[in-house]
Amino acid sequence: MGNLMDLRPSFLKGRAPAKTPLDVLQKLWRSVDLPDESLGHVVLTGADPVLPSSFAVGAAAQASVAAAALAAAEIWHLRGGARQQVSVDMLHAAQECRSHFKINGITPNPWDPITGLYRCGDGSWVRIHANFAHHRDGALALLGCPPGDGATRAAVERALGRWNAFDFEQVAADAGLAVAAMRSFDEWDRHPQGQAVAAQPLLTIERIGEADPRPLPKYGHDARPLKDIRVLDLTRIIAGPVCGRALAAYGADVMLVNSPQLPNIDNIIDTSRGKLSVLADLDTADGRIALGNLLRSAHVFVQGYRPGGLAALGFGPRDAARIRPGIVYVSLSAYGNAGPWANRRGFDSLVQTATGFNHAEAQAAGQDAPKPLPMQILDHASGYLMAFGAQAALARQATEGGSWHVQVSLAQTAHWLRSLGRVEGGLACPMPGFDGLLETEPSGFGELIAVRHAAQFSETPARWTRPSSPPGTHPTVWPFH
Repeated sequence: MGNLMDLRPSFLKGRAPAKTPLDVLQKLWRSVDLPDESLGHVVLTGADPVLPSSFAVGAAAQASVAAAALAAAEIWHLRGGARQQVSVDMLHAAQECRSHFKINGITPNPWDPITGLYRCGDGSWVRIHANFAHHRDGALALLGCPPGDGATRAAVERALGRWNAFDFEQVAADAGLAVAAMRSFDEWDRHPQGQAVAAQPLLTIERIGEADPRPLPKYGHDARPLKDIRVLDLTRIIAGPVCGRALAAYGADVMLVNSPQLPNIDNIIDTSRGKLSVLADLDTADGRIALGNLLRSAHVFVQGYRPGGLAALGFGPRDAARIRPGIVYVSLSAYGNAGPWANRRGFDSLVQTATGFNHAEAQAAGQDAPKPLPMQILDHASGYLMAFGAQAALARQATEGGSWHVQVSLAQTAHWLRSLGRVEGGLACPMPGFDGLLETEPSGFGELIAVRHAAQFSETPARWTRPSSPPGTHPTVWPFH
């Protein structure tokens, strides 16, 4: 199970070729019942492969970015603006999905030394996610290794030599840790969670409460699509923060709400562009009161807590709809909202491993060791799909009324990526550089060099008007205009 020893280079035989980017975008767009007229105002350039992968990662990046951007243009049209052209280049979109940035001239290393793939005693593989100290030390404790920075990969390898990969995955999951055993696509398809994911749509938009329509105010020609739309961003890592960053690029007031008790990763420097940044400890009454006050004036609430985590604090989707009728509530999970793994913790790299991508990419490369995708496309595509769904729900709220719940998961994004087909010769594509795609700006962390947003608007250019700022920089109040 999950073993790579019997690999054949003819992996593409009988496989569907990659779908065209426009086909992918059209299917996304129509899945949320937005008007087809908008599709006549989008320009998609480029073709896979743009990064070294046998999967259509470029098409996934381009389509998800284009869907989010085109939804912003649709909101702009609802607010009285003329229809405008949205253009997305595939290479630019793919490069935006690589989390590349420099702060004060330095590119941070995103990985803890213990994070990564290991062969177990049964010959199968597991991936340990150790970027957070509590996940790292918990996994080390299970393995009988010393905790903290003194641990070594060699010690972890020796300890896992005494384990079956799937047994370790289960024990780690029971302990609330971040571990995944590698599976092939066939193994994932037979797994109850794989079947649960396959039975769900890519994203869901569900009406969860009654509220009067809140028409979007009309603005002048120089306004931005999401002007005066207030977004609460209770997310960390990559996918959720990418959603908030995209909405900020389209003009929303996005407030990142961090807990002083929870760690962040360096990606916050990149993904906080355009956002206000506040602290609220939801384990305290004062923190919950502060969040409730912010929610009463919000239009969108984005959260990436483990399933049920915010509901236990009084901020689940129906709680939010009661506090703020008409809210658009956006939830991100690792493995979806149904199936035995619905409450399991996970990150992009783990979902790639569990759902078959590391096995399939290695098979395409003709190698024994697992091979990750060239970027964390599940995170980034999920983030743009969240922004897409949020704006589609905003449009519904403005015209139909109601409170809405948008749900996206990394595993369902993985299932979608797999459906886009394979790219013959894709692994031979060289890794491109970032020439012409970067912008430099001051930030609260130092001088930030990062990738510009890939979507270009003919009338309302995407841009970030607030610098990236450390948690707690701003007060916990909305800046009403």
